[in-house]
Amino acid sequence: MLKCHLSKLMGEKRLKISDVSRDTGINRGTITRLYNETATRVDLEVIDTLCDYLNVSVGELFEFQKEGND
Repeated sequence: MLKCHLSKLMGEKRLKISDVSRDTGINRGTITRLYNETATRVDLEVIDTLCDYLNVSVGELFEFQKEGND
C-alpha cells in the first residue's frame, strides 16, 4: 500500500489545493484525491510535476507500507 504525504508537505509549505492546482496545472480533483489519500491511480506526469513543484523526491511524496501497518 502506498501512503501519500501530500497533505503533510502542503501543510508545511502552507499551500492550499487551489494554489497547487493553479500553479501546476494539475486538475483540482486529482490533487484533492491525493491529499485525502483516496486516489487509486496517478499519472507519472502528475507525480513528476508535484515533486518538482514541492522540491521533493518521489520517496518523500509517497511511502510504501506493508498491509496492516498504520
